Amino acid sequence: MMERVDEAVLATERYGSQETWKYRLKGDVIKRERQDEGSLRRGGSITGAFKSIFLPQGYPESVSEDYVQYQIWDTLQAFSSSLSGTLATQASLKGVGVGNQEATVAAATITWLLRDGTGMLGRILFAWLKGSKLDSEAKKWRLFADILNDIAMFIEILAPYYPPMFTLIACIAGVFKSIVGVAGGATRAALTVHQARRNNMADISAKDGSQETLVNLAGLLVSLVLIPLVTDNPRLTFALFFLFTTLHLFANYKAVRSVVMETLNEARLSIVLHQYLSDERVLSPREANQREPVFLELRREVPIKLGVSLRELVKSPQDLQLALKNHHKPFLIGVRQGCVSVCLSSDASVPEEIEAACQAVCLATVLKASPPPQQLKQLSVSKSQDPWVLVSESYKFMDQMFPPFLQGLKEARWLTDRTLLDWNEWRVDWRKKMS
Repeated sequence: MMERVDEAVLATERYGSQETWKYRLKGDVIKRERQDEGSLRRGGSITGAFKSIFLPQGYPESVSEDYVQYQIWDTLQAFSSSLSGTLATQASLKGVGVGNQEATVAAATITWLLRDGTGMLGRILFAWLKGSKLDSEAKKWRLFADILNDIAMFIEILAPYYPPMFTLIACIAGVFKSIVGVAGGATRAALTVHQARRNNMADISAKDGSQETLVNLAGLLVSLVLIPLVTDNPRLTFALFFLFTTLHLFANYKAVRSVVMETLNEARLSIVLHQYLSDERVLSPREANQREPVFLELRREVPIKLGVSLRELVKSPQDLQLALKNHHKPFLIGVRQGCVSVCLSSDASVPEEIEAACQAVCLATVLKASPPPQQLKQLSVSKSQDPWVLVSESYKFMDQMFPPFLQGLKEARWLTDRTLLDWNEWRVDWRKKMS
C-alpha cells in the first residue's frame, strides 16, 4: 500500500551512525519519529551514556579504524601501571621517613626537592636531545617510555632497603620518570594526530584523559584493598609488582602493535620498499605496520642521515662534481665512513623526499653484508668500486624503479602528501652555487 500523502516523510536526519530520525507530516503538524522505534533515546541507556562521556563525538567515523583496539590495550596498561605506581609510592613515602619517628620533615622535604629538581633537568635534556625523534618513531618511544617507567618504579620500591643511598636512588628514579613524562606525552600526542579523522585532536585527547581518569579511579579503589596486604610484606610487594609489570608490558606491546599508521617513516618505508624489490608488491599499511619493529635499535649496520649539511657529503670540488654525476634531482646522496647521507634542496616536494629516502635505503641495503633483493643485485656490482660510482648508478636505478613504486604506494592507500621521515633542517641550493 502506498504511503498516504498526509503521512509523507518530509526529511530524515541522523546522528553519526548511532541513530536516525524521520520528520512526518500528519495533518498540519510535523512530527519527529525515531526510525528504530525500539531503541531508547541517545544517552538514555547505559551504553549510550558511556559513549557520550568517554568516546569522541562522531565515533566511530571520527577516529581511525585501530582506535578501539588501541584504547582497550591502553586502558589495561594504564590500570596495571596505576597499581604498580601505588606500590612505588608507598615505598617512596616509607623511604622519606613516613612512620619513622627519627625522620625529620626537613630531611624528607630536601629529598623530595632534590628528586623533583633532577627530574626537571632530565626532562629538559631529554626533550633537547630526542624531541625531534618522537614523531618519526612514536611506537618505539612509546614502548620505551613504559619500560623505563617500570624500571623507575622498581628502583623506587628498592630504595627504602638502602637508606644511605635513598636520596641518590630517588633522584635517578625522578630522572627516569621525567623522561617517561616527555616521551609518553609526546608520543601520545603523535598517536592522537593519527587517530583524528576530522581534525578532532582536542576532543580525542580530552576523551582519552577521561578514560585514563576512570581507569586511575578503578586502580585507586583496588589499591585501597592492596595497601593493607602489602604493608610490611616485601615478598608480596615484589610478587605483585612483577605481576602488574608483566601485564603492563604485555598490554603496551599489544597496544603499539595494534596501531596502523598510513604515514611513512624510515622503518615502514624500508619494509615496503624491500618487499617491492623482492616481488614488486606494495604492502598495505596494515601489513607493513605488523612487520615494523617496536623496540629501539642500539646500533645500525649502515646508518642513514636525512637532511644533512653539504659539508658531510663533499670535501672538495671533485667530490661535488662526482655527486652531481647522472644527477637531476633536488637532493644529493653520498656514502662516507659507512653511512648514507642525504642533502636536500629547499624546493624538494614530499614525493621527492620519499624518493631520496628510498634511494638511501637501497644504498644502505647494498652496503650491508647480507645479500640484497633481486632487483638490487645489478646495483651491488658497483659496491666494490668507488662510493661515488655506486651513488651515480643508484640514480639511474631510481629513475626506473621509483615512478611505479610511488604509484603503488598511492594505490595501497599510503599517504604521500606528508611523511614522518626524520629529516634534519639543513637545505642547500647547489644549482645557484654551481652557476
